[in-house]
Amino acid sequence: MAMVVHQLGQGKDNNGGKSSPIDAGKYVRYTAEQVEALERVYAECPKPSSLRRQQLIRECPILSNIEPKQIKVWFQNRRCREKQRKESTRLQTVNRKLSAMNKLLMEENDRLQKQVSHLTYENGFMRQQLHTTPVAAADNSCESVVTSGQNQRNPTPQHPPRDASNPAGLLAIAEETAAEFLAKATGTAVDWVPLLGMKPGPDSLGIFAVSYNCGGVAARACSLVSLEPAKVAEVLKDRPSWYRDCRRLDVHTAISVGNGGLIELLYMQTYTPTTIAAARDFWTIRYTTALDDGGLVISERSLSSAKGGPAGPEAPSFVRAEMLPSGYLIRPCEGGGSMIHIVDHVDLDAWSVPEVLRPLYESPKILAQKMTIAALRHVRQIALEANGEIAPGGGRQPAALRSFSQRLSRGFNDAISGFMDDGWSPLGSDGSDDVVIAVNSSPGKHVAAQSGAFPALSGVLCAKASMLLHNVPPAVLVRFLREHRSEWADCGAEPAAAMKIGAFGLRAASGIHGGQVILPLAQTLEQEEFLEVVKLENQGLDAATAIPPRDVYVMQLCSGLGEGAAGSCAQLVFAPIDESFADDAPLLPSGFRVILLDPKSDGQPSSVRTLDLTSTMDTRRPVSGDGAAKDYPCRSVLTIAFQFAFEPHLRDHVAAMARQYVRSVVLSVQRVAMAIAPSRLGLAPTPPAAAPSPEAATLAHWICRSYSQSTGVELLKPLPHAAGGDSLLKLLWHHPDSIICCSLKISASAPCCIFANQAGLDMLETTLVALQDITLDRILDDATQKTLYSQFPKIMQQGFAHLRGGVCTSSMGRPASFDQAVAWRVADDTDDVNQYLAFVFTNWSFV
Repeated sequence: MAMVVHQLGQGKDNNGGKSSPIDAGKYVRYTAEQVEALERVYAECPKPSSLRRQQLIRECPILSNIEPKQIKVWFQNRRCREKQRKESTRLQTVNRKLSAMNKLLMEENDRLQKQVSHLTYENGFMRQQLHTTPVAAADNSCESVVTSGQNQRNPTPQHPPRDASNPAGLLAIAEETAAEFLAKATGTAVDWVPLLGMKPGPDSLGIFAVSYNCGGVAARACSLVSLEPAKVAEVLKDRPSWYRDCRRLDVHTAISVGNGGLIELLYMQTYTPTTIAAARDFWTIRYTTALDDGGLVISERSLSSAKGGPAGPEAPSFVRAEMLPSGYLIRPCEGGGSMIHIVDHVDLDAWSVPEVLRPLYESPKILAQKMTIAALRHVRQIALEANGEIAPGGGRQPAALRSFSQRLSRGFNDAISGFMDDGWSPLGSDGSDDVVIAVNSSPGKHVAAQSGAFPALSGVLCAKASMLLHNVPPAVLVRFLREHRSEWADCGAEPAAAMKIGAFGLRAASGIHGGQVILPLAQTLEQEEFLEVVKLENQGLDAATAIPPRDVYVMQLCSGLGEGAAGSCAQLVFAPIDESFADDAPLLPSGFRVILLDPKSDGQPSSVRTLDLTSTMDTRRPVSGDGAAKDYPCRSVLTIAFQFAFEPHLRDHVAAMARQYVRSVVLSVQRVAMAIAPSRLGLAPTPPAAAPSPEAATLAHWICRSYSQSTGVELLKPLPHAAGGDSLLKLLWHHPDSIICCSLKISASAPCCIFANQAGLDMLETTLVALQDITLDRILDDATQKTLYSQFPKIMQQGFAHLRGGVCTSSMGRPASFDQAVAWRVADDTDDVNQYLAFVFTNWSFV
């Protein structure tokens, strides 16, 4: 009979400190049957305090002759061995990741050294030519030198057109494409600039770079994933599953070649990012070949008549773009996993779009965020799901949640693009081109509108618009729209009439009569994108309607908000959904997309043209002495699209309501953008209204009068640009310090803010409407609150008190420091000092 030797640890019993019957250091012998029984008990009940474990031990006859203390020590040692095994496995995994990352960084360092050598050589050669060449011929020689240098870094062989109607001709093009792709992925064919904000490391997403001064726009990435090369290739070649702008990808021809490779002719259509530019399509050749070490090379480029390739399909609604040699280099890592190099290089024909939108098609950062980073993020997500490192969210499998995200994004892109072959047709305008209305009555859309959330309707209507925004980063605006839904959703629409005509989408997007509760479902590890369900509570309608209040559910997708995101594009997409949350529930997505208009590399701003609703936004654009808008750090293009289901006989009525609703949303977003944009960059702040209300003017008078009576100093001083007849409210609004007034009668424990000037709204990152939802305890930190409470009797007796510097918190959660604050009581015309408390914060700034 096999025996197992087990050494007991030291221990004492309860007999006055005498030695235990089982002395420390002695070895206990277990039979194989006893060890097997102990392992079964441990597998079923690993917790020491489990009553079930004690019951199993008592019921097992083979363990009856083993003392309880021996069994206890065996379990303790068993747990220690398991912890040691897990820790050893974890350390081995981390070591493999670090070794692979070190290898990747060494390769990247070698490539950068080659790039530096090339640039140094070209620089020296250029200097020599400038010193030796006559001045008269300097221009021509320099041009030839630059051209030769670019040809060295961008090896594009000028072969005559070859006959690609047979596999041999296609194979020649494919092999040339693979060589040029590898020169970009691991060589010096393109000058790469690291993308800021992306730090390498064993747990990072990867190493990213964008092109500098090359034809078209390009992005490059290197990363490690815990998937085998074949699986990685399968995921990356399925482009519609991860590239959200991909509308369609068709494989027209697939040819197996003699070296074990595969040649495919692909036709791809993409969505347009805005409502005022045509979509792009590509006709490409893709070549997949295996490496000797088990890796794969997948290269791709456009085909054209100049290269001898077959003519691709034509689509009247698309502009043909060019894909320069791009692809994926996938190599196996020791111990499992893969090392990936990705290169995306395209020419999107930027000259065919309005000049104000050209940065969207000339920015490698946008290409990196939408294609390169998205591809790596998707592969890594699939790897984590395959390894069981991501738990199902909301009781659903990750694949089902990912399907919801794809459908929301695809439906929103479909609404913005409005392709005719999908059934969309434009409606006539009402004389203004600010909002575009399109109708889809195709059977597919009709079926999609049938569910418990939507009545039996026969069509879908989309109202959409685009506008320019100044000095508002995309992530900041989208985060504010997500957290402050009432700022734009309750825009004076007619929800009661909407319910009567069945436009459920309008009701779900409009009146927010109750609160909103966000229920998270899934998110990426970098928190760049997350899926959630928003519960709009107590959505009651007008008293004249017989429909009782009820909760409304909206599925919502947010992207571009993470700290590690490239920051070029952010969007908020949502759709009403039934309470059942069925996996096949129909969705009519609506939402907002904000894309940063990245300036050109030469620093010259593009001229601004009217872009739908931009004429109403361009009132605060500062112009410097030379006429250039140098004071603006950034510009963004915002695209809004809302979809509504309707009955056929009420189509025109729904169209008019949708047009008016979207215009109201646009105005609300404009106010939000102006409120959250920093006002310390030479921008002239805008007063709260052209004709201030009497209540605001009266409150401003009380604030200034109480301050001067309490402190003996005037709060306001005439501004240099202020006219002599400016009102007191306007002077208060333009005051450089942050002034906030709170009401003490709403809640004695948590005074509520009722007024703030422009600087105060900037500090709180909010608007006048949302200000009333902010209480004083949410603004001040703990130290400032304690100081305020200790000084409150002094404020009531003396009228004011000085508070030392501290930290405030904005509505977006950002800390803002201030040097000093003054709190004073505000008396109304009846000398009631128990109503309002005002503050002025000097020299504040975000930390």
